[in-house]
Formats: sequence, structure tokens, C-alpha cells
Amino acid sequence: MDKRRNITAILGPKGGVGKSTISANLAIALSGMGKKVVAVDLDLGASNLHAILGIKATPKSLSDFTQNRVETLDEVILRTPLGDLGIICGGDDPGIANMPYQRKVKLIQHLSSLNCDLVLLDLAPGASHNVVDFSIIAQQSLLVTTAEVPSLLNVYSFIKSAVFRRLTFFFKQKRSTQLLELLNRAMESENHSHLKTVDGFFQEACLLDPSISDSAKRMLARLRPIVVINRLRTENDIKAGEVIKKLLKEYLSIDTAVIMTIRDDDAVGKALARLRPIMIDSPDCPFCQDIRKIAFMLCRRQQELSTRACIVKYKRKHMPAALK
Repeated sequence: MDKRRNITAILGPKGGVGKSTISANLAIALSGMGKKVVAVDLDLGASNLHAILGIKATPKSLSDFTQNRVETLDEVILRTPLGDLGIICGGDDPGIANMPYQRKVKLIQHLSSLNCDLVLLDLAPGASHNVVDFSIIAQQSLLVTTAEVPSLLNVYSFIKSAVFRRLTFFFKQKRSTQLLELLNRAMESENHSHLKTVDGFFQEACLLDPSISDSAKRMLARLRPIVVINRLRTENDIKAGEVIKKLLKEYLSIDTAVIMTIRDDDAVGKALARLRPIMIDSPDCPFCQDIRKIAFMLCRRQQELSTRACIVKYKRKHMPAALK
């Protein structure tokens, strides 16, 4: 099985939205459901996932791997007393946040080979190439936001950056210079208004290379981002999800986004102040109830991905090409 189906990226395109708190407690919830989980702190240069999990001593970290002090990523996994949950603590060596390409490729390969049911990547805020690239290797992505307009727009901007980054990789792989040039023009859509939507881009792309364009559209059709609206306070906050879904459909032709919500809960701040995971401190609070809903949804989607992959593999092996 392609181990990337086990990887879920958790992103907060804007800082301060509660991404790491959600990552830590989601890892505990999944472990409590019987899953073998590894949480990886990839908020490079500003790691704190271990502290949210209540872990003080970190004998090894990601730096030991990136600086070649250990051979495999498995060697830096710190086992926790929180069920079958391990954590890879973030590195603190200078320059780790701007990882060289070859080192990043090696890390991605090792992340894809971790022996566990689920890998959770707690990524840094923003939409840097590092963050987008790590999110691309994941089969599932949770984008954490609040209902405030600036945070919502940052989520949209991140997904747009990820779409363009995926298309760039795809067209480079296909060695299609024409489509890469068209994509570069689409990135400057203020000067090319007919390319400001993904649909507009593909209308022109199909005229240049119908085959590669159709393949790229199928690749993007598999995108199913999960938008998590955190700190929900009012009924109006729920409408924020509809705003995001409308933007994604109109401009990026993504109509498969899933919206999840987490209620605002004073118990979260109290648990953080005590350096205790809220899933342990107050397991029945509203925040934890919502986290468990997300955990169940992730497990269900992982099973769907595995089933779909098995069907594709069977067709490739047993069905005549004309019937596939």
C-alpha cells in the first residue's frame, strides 16, 4: 500500500488559529480509537507540539535526522504514555526552517515510510514552498481557520497556492513548456483576467494540449480539502464555511471541500496553562467532542482511499485495457 495514504497534513495558513492544539489532541483521539499514530512537528523553527502534549524532556528531535546524527526517522520517534502515540519533536538547529531541497526530499521519503496507521504533520503557518510541499505528499489536509474574514482569505490563498504548485510539478513531469508558460501567466491573473479562475485556465490549456490538460483536471478533481473552523462562537460563524466553499468552487473549481467545526471552549486555555492535553484533562468537553468527530471522519476517509486503491489495483491486474 502507498504509505502516503496514512499521512494527514494539518495547516494553519494564519498563525494563532489553534492548529497545534488541534494536532496534538487529534493525535490522542486517534490513538484512543486503537490507531498507531505518529505526530510530527514540522513547524520548523517554532516547534511546541511536545509541550502541548505535556512532554518536557525531548532527548531526540528532527534535527538529529536532518543533521545525519541518525540514519532513519524512526530513531527519533519519542514514545508517549498516551496510548500507541509517538511524536517526532521539531528541530531547533539554525536553518532548519529553510531546508535544502535534497534534505527535504529525504525527509519526505522517510515520512512516507513510517510504520504506523496514521502520520499527522503539524505544519508551520503560512504558504511557504516547504509547507505546501509537505502538504502535497499528504493524502488528506486539514486547514485550520477561525471565522474571521482575514483567516478565511488566508485559507483560500493557501489552497490556491497548493493548486498552482501541484500543477507546476505535474506539467514539469510531463515536460509541457507550453502549459508551464500558461500557468505562469495565470499566476499573474491581474494582467490576464481570462485566466483568473482554474476553469478559465483549463479552457485555454485544452487548446494547447488536450491530453495533458485532461490528466491535470483529473488530478485536481481528487483534491478534497478539509476546512476546520475553530473557536466557533455563534450561528453566524457556521456561515464562514459556506463562504470558503463558494470561493473554492468559483475560482478553483473545487466543489469537494468538507467543512468541520470546533466550538469555542474555555477548557482549552485552562489545559494549555497546565501543560496538559485537553483530551486527558477534560475529555468530555465540547472541544474534545468535536475533535473526536474529526478523528472519525479521517479514519473513514482513509478507509475509502484504501478501498479505492484496491479497486484500481485489481482493475489494472485483471481487467482488459478496453474495459478499465
